[in-house]
Amino acid sequence: MKKLVFYFALLISVSISAQKESAYDVGEWFKFRIHYGLVTAGYATLEVKEAVRDNKKVFHTVGYGYTTGMTKMFFKVNDDYQSFIDKTTSKPYSFIRKIDEGGYTKNQVGFFNQDKNTVFVKDFKHNTEKTIAVTENVQDIVSSFYYLRNHPNVDKLKIGESIMIDMFFDDEIVKFKLKYVGRELLNTKFGKVKTMVFRPFVQSGRVFKEEESLTVWVTDDENKMPLRIKANLAVGSLKADLEAYKGLKHPFMIIPNK
Repeated sequence: MKKLVFYFALLISVSISAQKESAYDVGEWFKFRIHYGLVTAGYATLEVKEAVRDNKKVFHTVGYGYTTGMTKMFFKVNDDYQSFIDKTTSKPYSFIRKIDEGGYTKNQVGFFNQDKNTVFVKDFKHNTEKTIAVTENVQDIVSSFYYLRNHPNVDKLKIGESIMIDMFFDDEIVKFKLKYVGRELLNTKFGKVKTMVFRPFVQSGRVFKEEESLTVWVTDDENKMPLRIKANLAVGSLKADLEAYKGLKHPFMIIPNK
């Protein structure tokens, strides 16, 4: 379940566009409903705020996820992910990770030194501090979402080709690989929407049926925002659908339902 929460946290974060004008700005907000069929398991939100770091205005991005109803009784999730991102380079300054996933907890902050390729991690749960070597241009879990939304190679991908980024997660570098599948007209609560479809590579086994068990649909417009994530699990399937939004930087291209 820990891996499932991780991939949903990331993939709710995954939206991608060409490096033209930024796909997002301060004030953008998304809310997603996570569900098994008609049964709501929980919600997740993503928001772009503004803060100051090193006398510069930066993006303060906040991701929050939680379970509801019967799901909360059996498996409580209360996750708080935050990242502070340079507006020009899209590199993270720091991150906050405060989570409770069925009793599995973490309470960390991390500070990136992009010049030295290191991250200083302070763990409040275990009262430890350490400096970890990372790769160049590394992202954290939340900043990965915003970085990918402005990725320069997406419009150049052919079906079957992939994008890979280095992401810092659980004190190590994770190679996150995303394969482009094609385009699809998706039915949503807002109307029909033209989308780009991607599949990330995940570890098959106890949680996922196979390496391509996750599928994510993002809008095929300048926003490149995620509309749906579907996970084929070892037992059943789980979806996350965009429930509400505000503060988009670009028009949301919708074909109204008749």
